[in-house]
Amino acid sequence: MEIEIKTPEQLALMRKAGLVVAAALEACREAVKPGLTTADLDAIAEDVIRSSGAVPSFKGYHGFPGTICSSVNEQVVHTIPNPQQVLREGDLISIDCGAILDGWHGDAAITVGVGEIAPELVTMTEVAVDSLWAGIAAAARGVKSGKGRLTDVSYAIESSIRKAPKKYGIVRGYGGHGIGTEMHQDPHIHNYGRPGRGPSLIPGMALAIEPMITLGSPKTLELSDGWTVVTLDRLPAVHVEHSVALYADGVVVTTAADGGRERLGDLLSSAARDFL
Repeated sequence: MEIEIKTPEQLALMRKAGLVVAAALEACREAVKPGLTTADLDAIAEDVIRSSGAVPSFKGYHGFPGTICSSVNEQVVHTIPNPQQVLREGDLISIDCGAILDGWHGDAAITVGVGEIAPELVTMTEVAVDSLWAGIAAAARGVKSGKGRLTDVSYAIESSIRKAPKKYGIVRGYGGHGIGTEMHQDPHIHNYGRPGRGPSLIPGMALAIEPMITLGSPKTLELSDGWTVVTLDRLPAVHVEHSVALYADGVVVTTAADGGRERLGDLLSSAARDFL
């Protein structure tokens, strides 16, 4: 396993790429409504990215044709945007987006309800978001203490999900990853597992942390298009993600507009002052 360690200057460049992703996802979030197609959202994201002087990470990646992955309801990840896939009231859509700026990557995902959605879907989305921030906080505490290990992030995500009143499926086989000069790098980050294992969390690392949970079974199936991953029981799923830069005194969430200030407090690195 070879983990790319960045200088503070390189992490600052990653922040710029992350802000492009944040802007593209916010534009998609605001646009989501019944009657819109996932291809419409793809066009919105691509316009924001290219208007910012960046390039979509996903487009052409191993042949993927879209700027975003647009996964609706039982679709978990990697769904190709489609002009025939029309959003309906009550749907749940996960939008995954990446951008490259000056050779550095940002990668993040949000899950958005289409119109009014069932309360159980609202709750599941909140649980996933909370687990994402629990994982980010674990990374921040780990690098700040000098004692953190990679699976502390995994354990924090799983623990956050497990404390919810309802039992959710935690998807296996897909998870987070290192990020930097490439979109997917070592290390792979599970969304479950025991703490205190794996590489040490050190300044200069950058991680894309991305929980994926389901309303039912965690089992998934890849469809014949070679991309779309769906839940085996066809129950809805949620996917959320942020890219995170590790500093000696905490982290900066490169793909959050506020760098993570609202959710992290004193776990936010002082380097964030240069970005906010």
